[in-house]
Amino acid sequence: MGERFRLAQADSGEQPWRAWGPYLSERAWGTVREDYSEHGTAWDYFPHDHARSRAYRWNDDGMAGVCDERQTFCFGLALWNGRDPILKERMFGLGGDGGNHGEDAKEYWWYQDSTPTHSWMSWRYHYPQEPFPYDELVSVNGRRSREESEYELVDTGVFDEDRFWAVTVDYAKASPRDMCIAVTVSNRGPLEATLHVLPTLWFRNTWSWGLPNRPVPSIRGSAGRLAGRHRTLGAIVLEGDGDAAPLLCDNETNAQRLWGLPGKSMYPKDGINDHVVAGAPTVNPAHIGTKGSLHYELTLGPGESRTIRLRLTQFDDDIAALDLADGWSAVMRERRAEADEYFADLIPAAASPEEAAVARQGIAGLMWGKQFYHFDVKQWLTGDPGSAPPPPGRRYGRNNGWWHMNSFDVISMPDPWEYPWYAAWDLAFHCVSIARVDPAFAKSQLILLLREWYMHPNGQIPAYEWAFGDVNPPVHAWAALRVFEIDGGRDFDFLARVMHKLLLNFTWWVNRKDVGGNNVFEGGFLGLDNVGPFDRSAALPVAGVLEQSDGTGWMAMYALNLLDMAIRLALHDRTYEDMATKFFEHFAYIAEGAYRQGLWDDEDCFFYDQLRLPDGHKLPLKVRSVVGLLPLAATTRLSAGTLNRLPELNARLRWLQSSQGEYADIISARRISSEGRQQRLLAMVGQDQLLRVLARMLDPEEFLSPYGLRTLSRSHLEKPFTVSLGGSDFTVGYEPAESTSGLFGGNSNWRGPVWMPVNYLLVEALREYADFFGDDMKAEYPTGSQKKVPLAEVADDISRRLISLFLPGADGRRPIYGANDILQNHPDWKDLIVFPEYFHGDNGAGLGAWHQTGWSALVVDLILTLRRP
Repeated sequence: MGERFRLAQADSGEQPWRAWGPYLSERAWGTVREDYSEHGTAWDYFPHDHARSRAYRWNDDGMAGVCDERQTFCFGLALWNGRDPILKERMFGLGGDGGNHGEDAKEYWWYQDSTPTHSWMSWRYHYPQEPFPYDELVSVNGRRSREESEYELVDTGVFDEDRFWAVTVDYAKASPRDMCIAVTVSNRGPLEATLHVLPTLWFRNTWSWGLPNRPVPSIRGSAGRLAGRHRTLGAIVLEGDGDAAPLLCDNETNAQRLWGLPGKSMYPKDGINDHVVAGAPTVNPAHIGTKGSLHYELTLGPGESRTIRLRLTQFDDDIAALDLADGWSAVMRERRAEADEYFADLIPAAASPEEAAVARQGIAGLMWGKQFYHFDVKQWLTGDPGSAPPPPGRRYGRNNGWWHMNSFDVISMPDPWEYPWYAAWDLAFHCVSIARVDPAFAKSQLILLLREWYMHPNGQIPAYEWAFGDVNPPVHAWAALRVFEIDGGRDFDFLARVMHKLLLNFTWWVNRKDVGGNNVFEGGFLGLDNVGPFDRSAALPVAGVLEQSDGTGWMAMYALNLLDMAIRLALHDRTYEDMATKFFEHFAYIAEGAYRQGLWDDEDCFFYDQLRLPDGHKLPLKVRSVVGLLPLAATTRLSAGTLNRLPELNARLRWLQSSQGEYADIISARRISSEGRQQRLLAMVGQDQLLRVLARMLDPEEFLSPYGLRTLSRSHLEKPFTVSLGGSDFTVGYEPAESTSGLFGGNSNWRGPVWMPVNYLLVEALREYADFFGDDMKAEYPTGSQKKVPLAEVADDISRRLISLFLPGADGRRPIYGANDILQNHPDWKDLIVFPEYFHGDNGAGLGAWHQTGWSALVVDLILTLRRP
């Protein structure tokens, strides 16, 4: 039974192969959900120091963790090197105030493998044998300025002489709710060392908040076994080889440690920690609780390894000992072989072995990035019956207008540690690569954020938990089309369902983000954080309206996406033809409005944001950034065959072209395709402007870097842009790495680095133009080279540059790892790949969130597209 068969069973509902997965977050502390402070200081209210002692309200966290899709039970790994002050139960890192470039994990772990049904998964972690330098990481980073680099764990010297444990956790499903688990620990150090390994099973605390019908479950321990009982889950067993000692406590807050108050249990959540680390009598001698570990103490010589065999199984009645011998081995062997077979079939033979490894680990990161996300905003705003009421300011603070939201789903997260919450436009990009392996899950994710309990009643899509009301770029329609196409272009029910919901969101944009009614749009920061001279999401420094080229470009693209959807549906159901006509006209209005309102600068051959002042004057903000390139993404083609089958749309197009001359340039381009069929181009950037914009985009002194397209022209290195407003100066200069400005968050920087999502969209746009113009249109590439090539070749080369970020170069070094020698050269590290949030604009080094920021996994789709047969 192969992986594709399991996927088919899961999609049909025959077998729930997705019911268990890596849905346990790497971090739940420091999140908005757990923040009940007066002023929304999430990192301070629930810090890492509280996490081992304090029961989470909304969802749990752990290392290498799995849980069921409702997170009833959780399984994770705890470790202790015999020298740390605490067990290693979760990853450590710094919050926004503690890191000199924002929140940042200070550990090294990798998602090495996962099939889409999680029938096979692999996770890797490097744990120092020396005391973990918690205080040093905090103090050194706290002293560093934004002009200095981050101080990382490898900089502390704890990995010197290879004094670390390489820990690998492999999972193989024997059935949907029966997991064989291998925990392999290897002593990489030069001396004999001891490691405590504690596979841990617990129930998420749903019973301590005063809600009705929440009985307390139980886990009972015996030698090598933990047996749990839960009212809704039933019975679950974790069994390990050998006679590991069971340690039991309760998943309850240690109120005495945290606040000097009596708690609900004599053996609270940190009981296992205190017992192992300090020998305290803090585990239940009766071997019963709601959290339990099997305690292994392994002493290994230099280079020695040991594998612990485990099995986690749900069942209806008591069962005898689980098979940890031949049956366990057979499952592990078969699932690994089936995973190899699955990926060999998925990844084109033309891909190099290094490209295949990047694609496979990129998919693994996406699969491990699926997290259980629970957040009832109304309950959070008003408080639980069994808890102290939230501060009064809560009702007027963060997310108070999103009372309708009630999340209880497995969702693709940008990053399980830095961003352990969904973000709307990130998720749309995730779904493109996810659709390559699990189109059903990708489609369900796109639909999810459009459902009534997510989308605001006014039609806005929630952005992310720190501010659901922030505005992300409207890329949902684009992603739905890409997923539809990747899945074979046959699921018209999905397309119609998505389109109906997106009509509400498109209307919200038109009503809320076009203040002047002139078809140019505002939008705010639009996910591009500090791309401009001032915070585009905050009040302007002077009275007026900021009209945005990217907002307008996004909306032109949105209109074309909905046009494409309507056309595909209209070819099956003519009632959609009216919608096609509507979005065709709306695109024309937006594209024409961008030129009429002055967003296009003909002298500079670029689109700029502009301030429209109360007296009618317009002040262009001449920052050459990705803001001015995004209008390129608003393009599509209409074939004569399609127009002939949709006569009303055809007639409207001809009328607009003949009687409304201002729209002619936007809709008049026509050509015969390579198949001999007439086609028409709809594009915000017309033929006359296209090559002029590309001359800037493809210039190595501006946007084109060896590793893709920068988000800010490198020309601003020598000539920063400055504007004076309201008595203050606001400046944008080229910064290829982390931002030195705290504007809109510390670790986001759109002032020079390469970002995968906008690169991906621009590559897609180049392919669309290439399909229309063929070899008849060539661009100088790179600008200044005197060499002209077809646009399809430009798209391919930019794709290769982006892919090369992750590949060893001629010197054997991967650009993403920069100057870090241990990651570049050490045999234990160099082939373990991360997918950073963004990349240095000159040398390609990985920056921002490192542990599988989902949209950087778009490199998977780039590889599969570039190497397709």
